[in-house]
Formats: sequence, C-alpha cells, structure tokens
Amino acid sequence: MRRFFAGLGCLFLAVSLFAAEPWRTPSPAQIDAIYPQIEALYQDLHRGPELSLHEEKTAAKMAELLRGLGFDVTTGVGGTGVVGVLKNGSGPVVMVRAELDALPVPEKTGLAFASKVSTKNDRGEEVPVMHACGHDLHMAAAIATSTLLARNKDRWKGTFIFVGQPAEERIVGAEAMLKDGLFTRFPKPDFALALHDTNTQPLGKVGYTPGYAASNSDSVDVTIFGRGAHGAAPQLSVDPIVIAARTIVAWQTIVAREINPQDAAVITVGSIHGGNKHNIIPDEVKLQLTVRSFKDDVRQHLLSAIERIADGEAAAAGAEKKPEVKVVESAHAVYNDPQLTQRVAGAMEQVLGKGSMVQDPPFMASDDFSEYGRAGVPSFQFWLGAIDPAKFAAAQQSGERLPGLHSPFFVPTPGTLRFAIQAETSAVLELLGKP
Repeated sequence: MRRFFAGLGCLFLAVSLFAAEPWRTPSPAQIDAIYPQIEALYQDLHRGPELSLHEEKTAAKMAELLRGLGFDVTTGVGGTGVVGVLKNGSGPVVMVRAELDALPVPEKTGLAFASKVSTKNDRGEEVPVMHACGHDLHMAAAIATSTLLARNKDRWKGTFIFVGQPAEERIVGAEAMLKDGLFTRFPKPDFALALHDTNTQPLGKVGYTPGYAASNSDSVDVTIFGRGAHGAAPQLSVDPIVIAARTIVAWQTIVAREINPQDAAVITVGSIHGGNKHNIIPDEVKLQLTVRSFKDDVRQHLLSAIERIADGEAAAAGAEKKPEVKVVESAHAVYNDPQLTQRVAGAMEQVLGKGSMVQDPPFMASDDFSEYGRAGVPSFQFWLGAIDPAKFAAAQQSGERLPGLHSPFFVPTPGTLRFAIQAETSAVLELLGKP
C-alpha cells in the first residue's frame, strides 16, 4: 500500500509538472489542422493585392476572419485599418502588426497564383500591383496566430490584439491609426511585435537586432532656381543645371566631413530633372533625395546641412531666389527594445532550434512599425528567412544577388509560411500570461 501511494505521488508530481509546462508553441498537429485554410488565404491575398490607402477588400477579409474567431473587430481605423481584440482574462496585452498594402510592381514570379491585378494609382495612372514585400504572408501568419490563440484559450491569459495596418509602403499608416485612437480607443499594448520576411536569411533562420534596427527615412524635394537663356549665350543665364551639379557634389561632404564616422548616414540623389532641349538653359532644376540615419540629432544635422549647402551654392552662382527645400515624406527609425528583444529571441530559439536566431546589424531601410515604439510601447520586429537554404548557400558562394523585397521576382520559398506561424506564435506566447 505504501508503494502504491508512493507511486501515486510520483504520478501526481509528473502530472503537475506537465500542467505547469508553459505552452511555448502549438503542436505540429495543431498547425496541420489549420494550415490548408491559411495557405489558401495566403494565395488568395497574393492574387488580389491592393495599393496603399486602398486596401478595402483586404481589410474586409481580415475583419471577417477575425469576427469568425470571436474577436471584437473594428474597421476603418486610420483609413482602412483593422483592429481585432481577443480578451482572455487578466494578463499582458500583446499586439501583432500585419501590413495590408501591396506595391505598384509587375509580378514576374511565374506562380500559379500570381497577381494579374492592375489599377489606377492616386495620380490616375494605370499600374500593376503585387505583394512584392511579403505582406500577404505576414497577414496569413497573423491570422494563423489569431486562430491558434482563439482555439487554445485555456493555455494563455491576457489580451491579444491583431492590427491590420494600411499604407506601410507609404509610411503613413501607423501614424494614421495612432491618431485615430489605436492606443486610446483600444487596450494599449504592453508589447508590440511584427515579423517581416527577408532574402538576407535562409528559411529556418530569424534575424533580430536589439536597439536601432531600421533607419530614419526622409524624402526631400529640392528645387533650384536660376535664369534661363539660349544655350549659345550662357553668359546671360544663371544656370541651375550647373548649380545643381555643384550642389550634389557638395552634399556628399556632409556625410564625409560633418558626421561622426561611427554614426550611420546616407544622402542619395535619386532623381534630377531640368530642361527639355539641347540648346536651352532652363529656369529651374528639380531634385529628389532620400536621407537615412538612426539618431535624431544626426537626422536634423543632415536635413539642415542639405538646405545650408543648397542655399550657399545658389548664392555663389548669383541666383536671385533661394532654393526650395521640402521634406515630403518621413519615417522614424525602428528601435527594438533591447530587453524585450533578448527575451523573445531566446524564447523563439527554444522553439525553432539552436542556432535559428541570428543577430543582424542595423540596416538602412525603413518601416513605420517604429511609430508604435515611439508611442510608448516596447516593440520588437524580427526578420524571417524566406530563401531556400540550398539556393541561399549557393548564392553566398557565387556572389549571386537573389531577388529581394520589392523585386517583381521575389516570392518566399515553400515552407516559409509554416515557419512564420511557428516563429510568431512562439513570440506571442512568450509574452502572454500563463494559466
């Protein structure tokens, strides 16, 4: 009898330990059970992309799916934004952001479910549309995470928030949702997460960066004014093309001589337009710049110096009117909360396997996911390898450039969606309360 009770005690202890074991990730069987529907959703989203600020059908699809899972759903937040709230007792509030929009890119992947969509942009021009940045995969993974949480409410406590954000590609959607009360009309998150696929890692690897992860971005329009004349009588002109040429060269000294070499900074002139005939000196030249940085003080120095040098070169040439310098579009740097990043990356590695997490250096692209962190929510964005490992290894050896984000040839390799579900659910479950 004593032996029986001793055995019963061991069994009770084993059951107690099993029950206390945290739910770190859904089982393969749980993922298998929903995967056909999630894959079909991904392909459907890929076939039917919509441009930034016009994501009506995509938003409606997200809202319908979330309502079916029992979420409290609000549409039209910050334009076409969708907010789904799933409350499950007291505990942390965890938000996942998924982008709704696609790009004006002609798809050349050859997929059976490739986009054949074309539409008019905001200028009335007919343009092709493609999910060339993986937002379709991000949405499908977030719906999978939502589904698994809704079906396993006995395994976690707290509040989960799905945010379907419009216009990430135009870096205005996050700010619009915040201005429309994202953190006041709905529970303010304790943590915000976002995944993004990438061609810089193979399938099975996740890139992460504590601290600054993606850059400030400023799009700057500059108009240089001169005085036009016949090309055969340049002495009668104040040539804005020459002023522009001198200005472009001088701008490069800002990074080379005014910025600390240990601070990242980029000034790129991506467009220059002036004149329309060989023998006519025009009245003005228009330039478009992209300016990148991480630190706010570096950002302000770059923008101030761009205007200062443009003014100086125009004055040196005798121009009667100062150049016009306008910042027309901006995004803040993505800052991954270091403590949150290390915590979630460690938890993800336990699920995805040793060596799956790769610490990446910061990069100079931008994402308006940054706005949630600036609004006071500890945030973490991670990068999901989306390239076949064999192709990735071969490209590393040969130096081949694989199609990446915004390429008409970019498509995540098969298996990426399933890996995304595992990665995102493990990140969310690390932060939600345990029953």
